[in-house]
Amino acid sequence: MLNYDIVVIGGGPAGMAAALKAKECGVDSILILERAETLGGILEQCIHTGFGLHYFGEELSGPEYADRFIQLVDEQKIEYKTDTMALEITENNIVYAINKTDGLLEIQAKAIILAMGCRERPRGALNIAGSRASGVMSAGTAQKYVNIDGYMPGKKVVILGSGDIGLIMARRMTLEGAQVKCVCELMPYSSGLTRNIVQCLDDFNIPLHLSCTVVNIHGKERVEGVTIAKVDENRRPIPGTEEYIECDTLLLSVGLIPENELTRAVGINLDPVTSGAVVDEYRETSHKGVFACGNVLHVHDLVDYVTLESQTAGEGAARYVLGKTEAAEYITTKGVNGVRYIVPQKVNIRNSGDVKLYFRVGQVYKNAKTVVKYNGEEIISKKRPRLAPGEMENVIIKNDMLKNFAEGGVIEISVEV
Repeated sequence: MLNYDIVVIGGGPAGMAAALKAKECGVDSILILERAETLGGILEQCIHTGFGLHYFGEELSGPEYADRFIQLVDEQKIEYKTDTMALEITENNIVYAINKTDGLLEIQAKAIILAMGCRERPRGALNIAGSRASGVMSAGTAQKYVNIDGYMPGKKVVILGSGDIGLIMARRMTLEGAQVKCVCELMPYSSGLTRNIVQCLDDFNIPLHLSCTVVNIHGKERVEGVTIAKVDENRRPIPGTEEYIECDTLLLSVGLIPENELTRAVGINLDPVTSGAVVDEYRETSHKGVFACGNVLHVHDLVDYVTLESQTAGEGAARYVLGKTEAAEYITTKGVNGVRYIVPQKVNIRNSGDVKLYFRVGQVYKNAKTVVKYNGEEIISKKRPRLAPGEMENVIIKNDMLKNFAEGGVIEISVEV
């Protein structure tokens, strides 16, 4: 059996940032497990720019952003095993993993950081009529084909879903010579960043159809076209609004699902909205010594936020290993009136620092304000010209304020128009 103070599962931006922060906090015995052949995670295929604006103050491509952390991991001599799949976490924080060099690994960890990222929602979850013709794939798969493998998935493209990956692939396919007919979005608003709507659709005159979905896929061997239709307030297709669009490719950008099979198997409590673990301000889960961060915890819109959150988890894991944790007196957080969820879901009022609460709204709001209440009493109010589901918001609870709270209290964040 191998022994490490901290085992990080996932070598993407979240896992690397968490490991580096733990090292900075004084923990030397760290191992990163990554199932891909290299560190970097999904950033390796994201060759577009826009990364690092918040964290580094400059615009980088995905591989450039990842490379900065890979270099730091090497400089700090943090151990890692690539091409290694984590199979199981036990109640005693033993990690079972496998690779073709070492075979089956049994690793005893004092603390574990979950940083497995997320995966795309597949066609099977959508119940779209049609045969299993080739040419239907997720936007991320198409991104890998184009950016990594050098293949073009098709020439006439329809994209279902206006998540950031779908928007970016609309531009990417156009730049590679394909004709992107339109982007269809089931909701009455886009789930992507505003900057991506402008730079990827508006700049290339690609139409975005809101409250619209694909109801049929035509073609037997290869996609020949799709039928789209408007949907009502219950997201059901409206008869008579159908329109046939000729295409040979349908890209799906219909949401991301945190990779929480390991989390669920060990019995960690999950949030039904985020599909990630329920955590405290240091991102510790309901299982002692197990922390979670990045897209496995909740789906982020910016990798910069993934990095910052993962540093918090790395610090939390280091504090746990070094025996620096405080006694726990928790209050809970709750999103109401337009706020879908808040992370962390609980906060230790004995914590010695400020706490940043991340949250997402459920629809687009203009000229609204976010209101924070503790046990029904307003403590923070912030005016916002625009709030959108595709852009994560945050609010900071100062430590001076936390000290006045009592165990069992509730912080609520809401939207007031």
